[in-house]
Amino acid sequence: MSDKKPTNPLNLKNPKLLQQASFINNEFKPAKSSETIAVHNPFNGKFIGSIPSLSVAEIEHAVDCALMAQADWASKTAFARAKILHAWADLIDAHKEDLAIIMTSEQGKPIKESRGEIDYACSYIRFFAEEGKRIYGDILPADKDGMRYIVLKQPVGVCACITPWNFPVAMFARKVAPALASGSVMLVKPASQTPFSALAFGVLAVSAGLPKGVFQVITGKADTVGQVFTKNANIAKFSFTGSTEVGKKLMAQCSQTVKKVSLELGGNAPFIVFDDANLDSAVDGLIASKYRNAGQTCVCANRIYLHTAIKDEFIKLYQQKVEQLIVGNGLDETTDIGPLINQATMDKALTLMQNAMDQGATLVTGGQIHNRSKLCLTPTILDNVNENMDIATTEIFAPISAIYHFDDEKDVIRRANDTIFGLACYFYTNDLARSWRVSQQLEYGMVGQNTGLISTAVAPFGGIKQSGFGREGSKYGIEEYLNLKYWAINID
Repeated sequence: MSDKKPTNPLNLKNPKLLQQASFINNEFKPAKSSETIAVHNPFNGKFIGSIPSLSVAEIEHAVDCALMAQADWASKTAFARAKILHAWADLIDAHKEDLAIIMTSEQGKPIKESRGEIDYACSYIRFFAEEGKRIYGDILPADKDGMRYIVLKQPVGVCACITPWNFPVAMFARKVAPALASGSVMLVKPASQTPFSALAFGVLAVSAGLPKGVFQVITGKADTVGQVFTKNANIAKFSFTGSTEVGKKLMAQCSQTVKKVSLELGGNAPFIVFDDANLDSAVDGLIASKYRNAGQTCVCANRIYLHTAIKDEFIKLYQQKVEQLIVGNGLDETTDIGPLINQATMDKALTLMQNAMDQGATLVTGGQIHNRSKLCLTPTILDNVNENMDIATTEIFAPISAIYHFDDEKDVIRRANDTIFGLACYFYTNDLARSWRVSQQLEYGMVGQNTGLISTAVAPFGGIKQSGFGREGSKYGIEEYLNLKYWAINID
């Protein structure tokens, strides 16, 4: 297969949105050497384009550009920064269809999900454009005559982040928007499987009036970029979304310069359906949670606990709706489930499924590679899963529903909490007292009751335990990009 750069391979209305380059200091820079990273459509393997694999020196240059931009950007009023951020969001809205085509082509998700993700990313930019105006300090009551105590909140400085392939724009918008709104600047390293979405946002950032060096997109090998982002002393804040294993390594590397760090890591979300739940609502909520992005989300239902009194009825309703989901090319408007991101992800999913069935799990439906693509898996339901199976402790990241049974509330809470992860969880009940008991006892950073979709710009997103720390979104999210300064004044 040839990796020559085609002209407008995605038939975009604005071909300039597809940039096969890094984005440094408001310039798109092609590879200086022959070392590039090819990007292919996961559905059909078609070559889309390539990106530069930047050297350490080139990445360090981008950090220097960010450092040069920091002071001027921080000196602008929050209102001036908000005006630029809103202009950026307006341009993103205006180019949504092209941006959705880029995202679906490189990531594989259905085009309707890509459009939704772009709207979701835009909501963060608009929310934090306004939240930046509400960064308030404090005047503290003095304990000594003639003293005044003031607390200021100031931008942390140069920030850097590494974002995953499963949500190519939402994950970086949640980090970039609060950083920029606070007066900080940001370098983004997108996943090498899905770099073009972030680069397209860079095109629109220039048009919106973002100054040079305020927002940059760094392409290259994860290890090379990660070393610079975590060890460069001029980078004050580092944010990462990805696996717990990688997050631990990056956190350790950040310790050398004692950076401010936030980590959004792996998940193992329980989805509990009690016997008093509205089953139709629970089925719809589970489909929305489990099968979005072909199950490749950190907050999707990983362990589905059904009360024995309703499990048979629930599975029957669930199977009927799951079998109606359409698998195929994400660019087709009717597609509900697209491909997995690569062969390794497919191999992992098939191994987990087979191991579970070898140990007694029952295949209700699905379980086959779809004839449309070698990376498309038919939506699958496994019943009679138990905690001794590998699938119980592994983030599945595939359209496989693993169903467990329970009889007792205390027992299911214990089982739901029996994991190193603590990102998201879900439960369905209409019992008010149970709602309070369960929500308080579940050891997770986010709890969804009677809903399978919890993400929003106005609420804090993040986990506990080995799912990481720090929050994205809401008034709490901007605090991650601020430093507190205590100012003591003797007025006598």
